[in-house]
Amino acid sequence: MISISKLLCETENYGDSLRYSQAARGQEHGTVAGRGPVVVWNCTRACNLRCVHCYASASQGRHARELDTGAGKRLLDDLAAFNVPVILFSGGEPLLRPDFFELAGYAAGLGLRSTISTNGTLITPEVARHFRSIGVGYVGVSLDGIGAVNDRFRGRSGAFEAALAGIRHCLQAGVRVGLRFTISRRNYDQLPAIFDLLEQENIPRACFYHLVYSGRGKAMQDEDLTHVQSRQALDLIMERTLDFHHRGIAKEILTVDNHADGVYLYLKLLEQDPDGARRAYELLSMNGGNRTGIAIAAVDWEGNVHPDQFTLNHSFGNVRERRFGDIWTDPGQPVLAGLKNRRPLLKGRCARCRWLEICNGNFRSRAEAVYQDFWAEDPACYLTDEEIQAG
Repeated sequence: MISISKLLCETENYGDSLRYSQAARGQEHGTVAGRGPVVVWNCTRACNLRCVHCYASASQGRHARELDTGAGKRLLDDLAAFNVPVILFSGGEPLLRPDFFELAGYAAGLGLRSTISTNGTLITPEVARHFRSIGVGYVGVSLDGIGAVNDRFRGRSGAFEAALAGIRHCLQAGVRVGLRFTISRRNYDQLPAIFDLLEQENIPRACFYHLVYSGRGKAMQDEDLTHVQSRQALDLIMERTLDFHHRGIAKEILTVDNHADGVYLYLKLLEQDPDGARRAYELLSMNGGNRTGIAIAAVDWEGNVHPDQFTLNHSFGNVRERRFGDIWTDPGQPVLAGLKNRRPLLKGRCARCRWLEICNGNFRSRAEAVYQDFWAEDPACYLTDEEIQAG
C-alpha cells in the first residue's frame, strides 16, 4: 500500500507505522523489526455475490476442506506467536462463516488487530455493533462504482445500496470503515463520484486498487487501464487528496498493488515541491516498495500459505501440518526466498529500473499472468523508459 495522504500531506494513521519506519527497512519476514507480516486470511471461499474480478474465484458454497473453528484458532495462535500485527479476514465473504465473530474476537484477545474485507451487503446495525464490541479495528467495504456500475461488478442488483447501508451502519456504531475500489476501464470514470461519496457520507478512508490478473480477474486483463489512464488516475487521486487536506477534511487515501505510484508521486513532487519530494522519497525508501512475501502473506480457506492474496497459485506449506512462522521463514522455498531478495532475479524493464529501492520490482502476479514468468517485468508499470532510464 502507498499512503497518498501520508506522502502528500504528512498525515498519521495506524498503518503508517508499519509502512514508513526505519524498522521496516531491510526486513525479510515481516513488517518491521520484531514483527511478522500482515496476514490476509481468506477464511472462506463462499460468497453471496459473484464479482467479475474476484481474485479468489469465490463461489456460493463453502469449500469441503475449509479450516474449522478449532483449526482457525490454532492458526491465530500461530500468528500471535509469530508476532503478526494485523489479521485481515477476507474471503469470499467472511461474514458467511457462522463462527466469524468467535474467530475475530479470539484474534483480538490474542493481541492481533482484527480487520475485515467485505462486500458490505450483510452488515446490519447488529453486525456493526458486534464489530465494535469485539474490537474489530477496521472494516473495508468493496465498492467499484456508484449504483448500477457497482452492481454490474458484483453480479447483483441492489448490491450498491446494501453495501452503502452497511457502511452507514458501521459509521453509526463508531466502527472505522472505508472503501476498497478496484480501478479498471469499466469504472475509471467513477473516480470523481467516489471522492464525492467519501465526503458526502463522511467515510474516512479509501484504498484504490490497481487490477491484478488473478482468479476471475484474469478475464479482465484487457480491461486494465492504459498507461496513460493510470497516470491520469493518479493525478486525480492526488489532486482530490490535496483538496481534502486543504479544506481540513481528514481522509486517509491509499493506492494498492502498483508501486509505480510511489515513483510517479515523487517525480510530480520534484517538479512542484522539492522539499516535499525529499520527505516522500525518505518514506518510500523506508518502505522499500512491494513487500509480497515479506510484509504481506496470505492463508487460504484450506490453510495453504501464499505470498499474498493475489498469488494463490504459489503455495509454501499448510498450517495444518507446520506452524505459520516455520513456513514463512523456510529458505528452501525458492519462490518465497526469491521474493525476499528479488533484485538479482528480476528481468526486463524491472531489472534495469533505477527506482528499485522504492518499488522492488512491483507486482509479480501480473508479470506471471502476462509473460508466464514470475520474474518478468510488471506490464502495469506506467513509467516511461526515460523515467526509469531503461536502455
